[in-house]
Amino acid sequence: MDSSVGKGLDILSALARRTSGASATDLARDLGRDRSRLSRNLHEMADAGFLLQEPAPRVFAPHWRLYAEAQEVTAHRLRTDGLTTLEGMVGDTGESCYLGVLVGDTTVTIAERVPAGSNHVGSWIGRPYPAYCSDSGQALLCDADGDEVAAVFARTDFVRHGPNTPTGLDDFLGRLAVTRDRGYSVVDEEAEPGLYSVAVPVRDFRGEVVAALQVVGPRVRLAPRTDICAAAALRWSRWLESALRGAG
Repeated sequence: MDSSVGKGLDILSALARRTSGASATDLARDLGRDRSRLSRNLHEMADAGFLLQEPAPRVFAPHWRLYAEAQEVTAHRLRTDGLTTLEGMVGDTGESCYLGVLVGDTTVTIAERVPAGSNHVGSWIGRPYPAYCSDSGQALLCDADGDEVAAVFARTDFVRHGPNTPTGLDDFLGRLAVTRDRGYSVVDEEAEPGLYSVAVPVRDFRGEVVAALQVVGPRVRLAPRTDICAAAALRWSRWLESALRGAG
């Protein structure tokens, strides 16, 4: 890669990790580069339309159109590289695997793959399910704080769907804390009796959770294989995240 292009991408990546822009001094410290040269790079990128510059205080941020374009590419990559990911997960686990996103207080499956010869009937693609008890809800909300989770479920009734469905917000937050510590969620008969799943978050180039990978099946078969399923899901989530960082 041309060195100037590489330096420009480094600058964009560093700025994407900040929520309120950064000055040349901040970025020089973050990237370990000479401030005066980096300042020239910043002004060149602003003149070319890649960055926005605030005069007071003098900070830079990626142009909004870059975010919009990156999000469009990310959505496309989730549906294309996501299928490759699911095929790999099915190969590693022998179980049905899904990719879901958060929509309001529900989760929606956007891609799925099932093992050859499976007796799976119907498709979950496009069908919403309550996030508080769905296979991917905890994974999708694992980076949200208590207030953010409360806002998601502000108008949600915690209806019982399985013997272990969370009874309310506090119950869900307790399970979410375990998910954060563990690095993946285990949903054990929360969505329906006998159903068991393992799910891991997928983060985009900004480090934000944009999807979740799930391994789903009968409790009697999956529960003893939790470690195997989790390891496969974590391994493939890293692969997909690498693809999404390329999209960014």
